[in-house]
Amino acid sequence: MAGASADLDLLAGAARDAGHLVMEYFGKGARLKHWEKRPGDPVSAADMAADAFLKDTLLNARPDYGWLSEESRAEPGSSGRIFVVDPIDGTRAFIKGRTDFCISLAVVENGQPVIAVICAPARGELYTSVSGEGALCNGDRLQVSQQTAIAGAKLLGDAGRLGDLRAIGAETIHINSVALRLALTASGQADGLVAVRPKNDWDLAAGHLIVSEAGGRLSSPDGATLSYDDESHRQPAPIAAGPALHALLLEQLAGRIKESP
Repeated sequence: MAGASADLDLLAGAARDAGHLVMEYFGKGARLKHWEKRPGDPVSAADMAADAFLKDTLLNARPDYGWLSEESRAEPGSSGRIFVVDPIDGTRAFIKGRTDFCISLAVVENGQPVIAVICAPARGELYTSVSGEGALCNGDRLQVSQQTAIAGAKLLGDAGRLGDLRAIGAETIHINSVALRLALTASGQADGLVAVRPKNDWDLAAGHLIVSEAGGRLSSPDGATLSYDDESHRQPAPIAAGPALHALLLEQLAGRIKESP
């Protein structure tokens, strides 16, 4: 089995190349072919092109790894490792020509992400992490913010759904990509993420590792650690922040986040 360094190089190179690919589609507006897989769940020609490129690149390099992507059929592997891929997380933003989208790649082993790359090509940011080795953005080491109060915290979350936190002084900001919200939390550009709806494995796996390796905590609303080995590939609505703020958010939001679709 390939080592962590080799897998990180593979994912980082693939993410950069996929970033260049999707930027060829970026900013086309109405000329970009897109449709809805389900009501409120858009996909574009760029998503599909990036997915095909990533699947070909990653599985040709690691044919014994499994494959889990938002945009293509899951495939088992024989190595115990799985590529967990979102070729464009934040498709709605991408279609509208906004920069809050990214390519999210992880290697998951025994239910936990062990290698992660998030590429935000329109922002010029490449986030990387290997379990036990910290997290970086463009080569600079990341650390979550040291915010210790909800009042004054800058929180990323689902649009229009964080009124309770705003009422006690938090600033809440919506960006479309969940993976990018986690990367911004890891970098300290935001103090935390509070989602109120369940997410998918491909939304969270890479960002989970990056937040953890930057000194933060990501959990379910009841404080449980997430595991990426359930066949549903669905996760409870995540909460992520530095340890002190994370504990305060769990206390403040206890019982208020519903596990709805």
